[in-house]
Amino acid sequence: MVKKYERQRAPSLSGAAESVTLIDVARVAGVAPMTVSRALNRPELVRSETQRKVLEAVRVTGYVPNMLAGGLASSKSRLVAILLPTMANSIFSDTVQALMDGLSSSGYQTLLGLTGYSASSEEALVEALLGRRPDGIVLAGTSHTEATIDRLQKSKIPVVEIWDLADKPIDMIIGFSHEQVGEAVARHLVGKGYRRFGIVSVDDPRGLRRCASVKAELARHGIADTSLEVLPAPATLQAGREGLSRLLASSAPEIVVCSSDTLAQGVLAEAASRGMKVPSDIAVMGFGDLSTAAHVYPALSTVRVDGSRIGREAAQALLGRFVLDPAAEGEPQPVCMDTGFAIIDRESA
Repeated sequence: MVKKYERQRAPSLSGAAESVTLIDVARVAGVAPMTVSRALNRPELVRSETQRKVLEAVRVTGYVPNMLAGGLASSKSRLVAILLPTMANSIFSDTVQALMDGLSSSGYQTLLGLTGYSASSEEALVEALLGRRPDGIVLAGTSHTEATIDRLQKSKIPVVEIWDLADKPIDMIIGFSHEQVGEAVARHLVGKGYRRFGIVSVDDPRGLRRCASVKAELARHGIADTSLEVLPAPATLQAGREGLSRLLASSAPEIVVCSSDTLAQGVLAEAASRGMKVPSDIAVMGFGDLSTAAHVYPALSTVRVDGSRIGREAAQALLGRFVLDPAAEGEPQPVCMDTGFAIIDRESA
């Protein structure tokens, strides 16, 4: 039976309250402190009745385990940091969900940080995170400062770069080639007969690489006069509307290629406001195949990326590193995985 426990009242401003300790939990549960520690950290070694009493005592006392202290003792924090440029739209949501699910099922917690598409902001975040001793770090993309790359390589912490490919990753990399996406989109649309192109992007390094690849492939097909409008990140519907307005002020594209589905939906909205019919007056191509892409009107042609697979594979890559024997000889096996992409034809193009 769990003993009655009276929580301490909050102290006056002149003093600080003592935190509930593991010893307090042990006293309430009627077991030894070592048993409490074992029940919380290695529950498979504790009888179910003892486990029940300890958990009830934790609930009654409001005890919060000191994960940092435990991590220092075991050299494991069981924490993985995920750094993304933005959460303003849902393009990364499937990846993050699958990544978090894969890690949490093995007892790892995640910490999300936003870089705002800034390599210097990412550098500051990485420096702050390394002081908290994460077991692994996930980075969106491959555009980092030299200081970030050097710091992470020297830290020996497992790192996974996602949503991109590179010849020389920091450690592990799982994603797709943005250059190949741009080339494939250009070839696909030229094959459908389009000749007058406009491009709308935000100043996201990966999006700009795709757009540059579209322009280069179009030039190889003899289409050199392609207008490009770049707006400040993040991608929004308003940015898409403004992008089309700028294009129409200086050119007459048959089709607008957008660096994201969010921008493409803004282009659709602006076209509708001007009484333009899609795709007869102007066609639209997106990127990302967001959950809304098939349900806007007209349904959006786009590029599908398997974000969930990227998240699952990143989780498995990290977990594989976490269980490696540090005394084993040789370097761990490299992970470089191309998850590919697919062009999705719908009514807008």
